[in-house]
Amino acid sequence: MKIALVSPYDFAHPGGVVLHISCLEHYFTRMGHEVKVIAPASRAVPDFGDRFIPIGRPRPIPSSGSIARVTISIWLAPKIRAVLEREKFDIIHFHEPLMPMLCTSILRLSKTANVGTFHASYGKPGYNFARPIGRWILRRWFRKLDGKIAVSKPAMEFASANFPGYYNIIPNGVDVGHFSPDVAPIEEFKDGKLNILFVSRLEKRKGLNYLLEAFKQVKEEIPDSRLIIVGPGTRLRRKYERYVARSGLKDVVFVGLVSYDELPRYYQTADVFCAPAIGSESFGIILLEAMAMSKPIVASNIEGYASVISHGVDGLLVPPADKNKLAQALISLLNDEALRKEMGAKGRIKALEHSWERISQRVFDYYVRVLREPPWNKKFPESKTTAVSV
Repeated sequence: MKIALVSPYDFAHPGGVVLHISCLEHYFTRMGHEVKVIAPASRAVPDFGDRFIPIGRPRPIPSSGSIARVTISIWLAPKIRAVLEREKFDIIHFHEPLMPMLCTSILRLSKTANVGTFHASYGKPGYNFARPIGRWILRRWFRKLDGKIAVSKPAMEFASANFPGYYNIIPNGVDVGHFSPDVAPIEEFKDGKLNILFVSRLEKRKGLNYLLEAFKQVKEEIPDSRLIIVGPGTRLRRKYERYVARSGLKDVVFVGLVSYDELPRYYQTADVFCAPAIGSESFGIILLEAMAMSKPIVASNIEGYASVISHGVDGLLVPPADKNKLAQALISLLNDEALRKEMGAKGRIKALEHSWERISQRVFDYYVRVLREPPWNKKFPESKTTAVSV
């Protein structure tokens, strides 16, 4: 099958949607299909060779407390037409299909089967950014989707609140071979201290400020503890570093952005993984990565995270933006090695169920359904919202 995977976001910039598409491309190609990724790119994407088709120059657009790096050009149609005519895809799979301008432009011009995956949940960059274009235009494009996927129930509920219809829930996946407990840790951090790991972009909604405040309490109870912060961000990093300096907080390490190849070693270094986001998370790929590494998790009890973590089984869920409860959960896990190992082992089992090998097969099976059956938006009226797992 000839498949196009379309991203509205800068493919040279790390992010959950970019990772999701990259993994689908890898496994579809390994399955023997011809796959092309279409996306804007701020620089070359050499790993994909001629399997990557750049269209549009991405611009950083503030949106819902984050930055959406998308192309806003209205002059994409000639290149899109040329690509579609040359490639003659059997199916085009859009990720955030209603995100302007690349996805909506390709969707408008497509004459083949179209599938859309909805990743966003309430407050994340997405449809609010598109409102100036007009909801009525987006609904017109929405009707061109022959199949619709949501990565979680929160993502489905958010999408269906804006665009009612029939959605299939197929979750995010994780590369369980890459994120394996067999990798070596970062040696400089294996000095006997208990390590808490945070991995994410340094954005306000990721909740690092609450984790820093909670870590003050952790240090009082467990002096031999350390907080390792991995992820890109400049403006807030300076703010957080000033907070650490003013408070006299010790053993806080800002690592910055690390490569995908190096990331598993940081997970392996951790005794506890912490995800303190305050909202707007539809799933949480970082949770699966930590689980695949057999690490216990302390995470905010927000809908997207609660759809992945089973409280008391493979992690602990605490109220978002509650530094005291966050500190208590971290202290309880750091003080109980047996519980950490038990939760980590159960997390690894759950991660195996979300392996990209399994998830990519489920997505491909859905392609086959879409190509064999009538378009979903004709088979099911838009007034009915349904979710099924395939």
